[in-house]
Amino acid sequence: MFDALCAASGATTALDLFTGTTRVAQAFKKRGLTVTAVDSARYAHLFAECYVAIDAGEVDADDLADALAHLNGLSGEEGYVAEVFCRRARFFRPENGARIDAIRNALEKDFTTSPLYPILLTSLIEAADRVDSTTGQQMAYLKAWAPRAARDLELRAPELLLGPGTALHGDAVELVRDGSLGSFDLAYLDPPYNRHRYTANYHVWETLVAWDAPEHYGVACKRTEVRDEPTSVFNRKREMPAALAEVVAGVDAEVVVLSYNDESWLDRDELEDLCRERKSGGRTDVRVLAFEQDRYVGARIGIHGPDGSKVGAVSHTRNCEYVVLAGERASVERMASAVEGDRSR
Repeated sequence: MFDALCAASGATTALDLFTGTTRVAQAFKKRGLTVTAVDSARYAHLFAECYVAIDAGEVDADDLADALAHLNGLSGEEGYVAEVFCRRARFFRPENGARIDAIRNALEKDFTTSPLYPILLTSLIEAADRVDSTTGQQMAYLKAWAPRAARDLELRAPELLLGPGTALHGDAVELVRDGSLGSFDLAYLDPPYNRHRYTANYHVWETLVAWDAPEHYGVACKRTEVRDEPTSVFNRKREMPAALAEVVAGVDAEVVVLSYNDESWLDRDELEDLCRERKSGGRTDVRVLAFEQDRYVGARIGIHGPDGSKVGAVSHTRNCEYVVLAGERASVERMASAVEGDRSR
């Protein structure tokens, strides 16, 4: 879908305002667009530095291979990850946790001033993700070890992309409000859908990036800031609609693409009304594309208590994803037709 949208838009510049794992930002960059990726989470900003801001053509492949070989050769050492995420919680097997500690300490000691630092730290997080014992998110870990947890931790070179880009760490509302983002042909918005904070869903990644040995709480050993610091306005039901309306209206882009779903706080009509308030060079047109898809993994396996026992039933395994296009009529119609044609093939 993103290829079809991007090609039909004719855009050369794009903004991914809630970039998360940078999946969409990477898709845009692969299409040759100059991309700006924004997020308030530490891990998301790191991924944006690696996959969006870094130009693969400027990376010394031999230096990267040597650094990865060096880090992969390190012996494990007991540290925060082994103690907190292997013994108090069970996200990783202790041998892999100790190696994560050793590699992360080496990155902090030897590579913080190196242009390879965001690449190597991304490689470590992705390596840890391949051997964790979760269903994908870090709200909890599995009662029995996942088969992949038995694999040895191995750092691999991330698949870097050619071309320049920008990674910004900040709050979407504030950045749109102060006008510091700039102007774009295309803006993609995928805001949080509910009260759950992504920094809680991926708190292990947050700690690996911050590397600050934080105080923690609960069975999953989440960072206490997740519990104690104010949530984003996008995680607060009463305040989110006004914040999203401000961002949609204020972002400087020819076309805005807003991603949402039918399990969230705004219904389809409210999304259309919100997007119709945008001002563009001509008449603002709005089209809503709807896609049925599988719900996230955790929703499909059911609800479990702290001891791993099942305490609830799965109500449904599919939901509806909305993609709202807002902008000048000709562009919106062209993009909508491209996506619908892509789906029919």
